[in-house]
Formats: sequence, C-alpha cells, structure tokens
Amino acid sequence: MMNMILALSFELIILVLAIIAIHNKSLKIAIIATGVIGLFASVLYLLLAAPDVAMTEASIGSGLTTIIFFYVLNKIRKTND
Repeated sequence: MMNMILALSFELIILVLAIIAIHNKSLKIAIIATGVIGLFASVLYLLLAAPDVAMTEASIGSGLTTIIFFYVLNKIRKTND
C-alpha cells in the first residue's frame, strides 16, 4: 500500500514537472524540469522493481540528456551573438 501511494505521488510530480517544462518561457528551467523528470522516473522504476531500467534512466535520461541540452543551448546562444 505504501509503495502504491509513493508511486502515485511520484507520478503526479512527474506530471507537474512536464507541464512546467512545456509551458515555461525560460529554456533553462525547461531543461532542468526535464532532467528532474528523469530522476523521478528512475526512482519510480526502482519502486516498480526494475533496477536496470532505473539505472539507465538515471544515467541517460536525466544526466546525459540534460548535459547535451545545456551544451546545445550554450552553442546556439554563442552563434546568435
């Protein structure tokens, strides 16, 4: 029962962060929101007894993707100046 309540709360947090990422005007905040979505998704996968998927989501979904997004954002801003 506790795992179900915890999973539902993580799902609601993920949904709120997705709405923030979509509707926010600041690209930095949107990128951070997508990275945090990946972190919460990895914890959710751990609760659902999928540790291999959780490790992949934590490393690629939140870590590498966020770094790549910030790198590209930095490159775009340098070329526009």
